[in-house]
Amino acid sequence: MNKALARGVKEAKEITKPRNFTQSIELIANLKEIDIKKPENKIRQEIILPQGRGKPVKIAVIAEREVALNAKELGLDVIEDLKEFASNKREARKFVNNHDFFISQMDLMPQVGKLLGPILAPRGKMPKPMLPTAPLEGLIKNLEKTVKIDMKKAPVVQVLIGTEAMSDEDLVENAMAIINVIERKYERGLAHIKSIYIKTTMGKPVKLGV
Repeated sequence: MNKALARGVKEAKEITKPRNFTQSIELIANLKEIDIKKPENKIRQEIILPQGRGKPVKIAVIAEREVALNAKELGLDVIEDLKEFASNKREARKFVNNHDFFISQMDLMPQVGKLLGPILAPRGKMPKPMLPTAPLEGLIKNLEKTVKIDMKKAPVVQVLIGTEAMSDEDLVENAMAIINVIERKYERGLAHIKSIYIKTTMGKPVKLGV
């Protein structure tokens, strides 16, 4: 599998045209012989990529007092007044769409669910709860390397594994982290993989020989 991924990553980089931005690279795995109508067969999981995403993430923190101050010092966007924030639904939706992850003080989670749940939940962005005494830096460090698998209506895993600026070796390691999730999820493991593709943002998908 590693050799096939290495060839796929190399070819995906080679065939894409130069762009005026750094392109993302995704792994797409089409699965077979899985009843997607059964919720337990869907993969909905966050994975920490061993070599990171290769691109920044936007993280917002819902907090008060010391936690809010700490988040601001770390350069994060902070929501301090939940009621005021939630009162403008249009701006709230725009803000949520522009952020990858949310963190909330644990004691504020009931308010978050009530006021922002209808916006956050459908987008898979309900906040990570944290104790006011917990170190925010460690949580941020993990989220900066985190990607989500959210299998919905089809047995397909499509997820970021990095960017074209990353080395082939790092991209392969990240891709294997995703493959390992699929292998552990199903009883027949990798036998459920029908096909795998690697593609850049604007490039054509490269099919792997698996």
